[in-house]
Amino acid sequence: MSTIGHWTRRAPRTSTVCYQVTDRLHTRCAIRVSSDELATTVSAWLAELGADSPMVEDLALAVRSGNWPEAHALQDLLSVDVTVAA
Repeated sequence: MSTIGHWTRRAPRTSTVCYQVTDRLHTRCAIRVSSDELATTVSAWLAELGADSPMVEDLALAVRSGNWPEAHALQDLLSVDVTVAA
């Protein structure tokens, strides 16, 4: 917070949105993550299967930007489900 003249300016509030990510290939394993942890989590699950995909970063970007049609298409290709956690 800073004061300019008689006005007080506050730093913008940031809220961390949590997402529930469910791995369809590992007995529906689910975890709650922030958008920053989404790509790392899905990449780790793929690595357990000996796989790697650049679509993981595309999924994380689609989720962060709220592009749910693209996110849903990518989740199907990656065998995961991503939803906003309540």
